Amino acid sequence: MSEPPAPEKKESGSTLYLNFAFFKVDPKWRWLNEIGKEEAAKEFANLIEVANTKIKVRVYSTLGLRADADMLIWMVSDTVEKTQVMASKIYSTILGKYLTPSHVFLSASRPSIYASKITPGFMTDEEPMKYVVVYPFIKSREWYLLPFEERKKMMDEHIAVGRKFPQVRLNTTYSFGLDDQDFMLAFETPDLMMFQELIMQLRETRVSKYIVKDTPMIVCVYKRVEDIVNSL
Repeated sequence: MSEPPAPEKKESGSTLYLNFAFFKVDPKWRWLNEIGKEEAAKEFANLIEVANTKIKVRVYSTLGLRADADMLIWMVSDTVEKTQVMASKIYSTILGKYLTPSHVFLSASRPSIYASKITPGFMTDEEPMKYVVVYPFIKSREWYLLPFEERKKMMDEHIAVGRKFPQVRLNTTYSFGLDDQDFMLAFETPDLMMFQELIMQLRETRVSKYIVKDTPMIVCVYKRVEDIVNSL
């Protein structure tokens, strides 16, 4: 399945909203006959295809990787209302009647004050990588009270570690005032062990002293929509 183009911005610097919706499937779904599941998979895949003409939607499997989620629907749009419309359409499908949200995270795009030249992956036309690791991120209030230059030096160290792993694609977005966390992080990677090494090295940077929370950390696998639905 080819990756849809990144949502077009109405004007330079306009905001994009990101919705990371994780769902758990009702066990009753597994009692549905195979013909019913096939029809449901086609209906759901068609919904995603049509939605991608208006917003950007990716679907990932978390089956067997979490006790609290079986799939992720990652939406990028220029308004939160469009993601609400999409959520309503999801629940109107055959599959949607068996889905319960387990985590929903909301965030928005904005330029980094520490590294303005970094373009998040979701704002490009790059194909999705095999894995994405999604998690909310909260820094302490003490961090924000530090002088900017002091924070900038620590972030430069943090960013330098990230540049040692060019294969890992970063998607950092901002949740201040929109959700409970400060940021939403979504790291795309072709290799989970590469990502693990990155995280281990980031733990040793000075910024890590100011991290309050970075869980739940959810590993998601990119697959065809039909394959995800048929696997549930």
